[in-house]
Amino acid sequence: MKISRFEDLECWKEARLLTRQVYEAIDLNPRWQKELRLCGQIQSAAGSVMSNVAEGFVRQSDKEFVRFLFIAMSSAAEVQSHLYVAVDRGYLSKDKFESIYEQAGKTSKIISGLIRYLRRKDRKTKIATIDQTDQIDQ
Repeated sequence: MKISRFEDLECWKEARLLTRQVYEAIDLNPRWQKELRLCGQIQSAAGSVMSNVAEGFVRQSDKEFVRFLFIAMSSAAEVQSHLYVAVDRGYLSKDKFESIYEQAGKTSKIISGLIRYLRRKDRKTKIATIDQTDQIDQ
């Protein structure tokens, strides 16, 4: 299957689900909603996962895409870290914490797999280019 839009990427779909889960969890707890800084940070981090996958996808090179994917993974880890504050403050149940934490981890693993694929692809392209250059020099 050819991927022609960022919306086709599995990691973007999972990031979207992560973002939805974060917003829904906040919507369920009025006490958490009053904690504007924490709400803003976790919402921003979740949205950043989606945004960086999308932004990287439209870049002109796999190298740039990989850079944005690493930022997306970092944002997923940030979501996980903020979840600890939320559960420690009693804004989240342990079950909801686990569910969102696992979704962030799943999203990161898929992003990591895409990074590995893009790096292997880039290496193969470089090797093919080197081989072609060697043949031209002969």
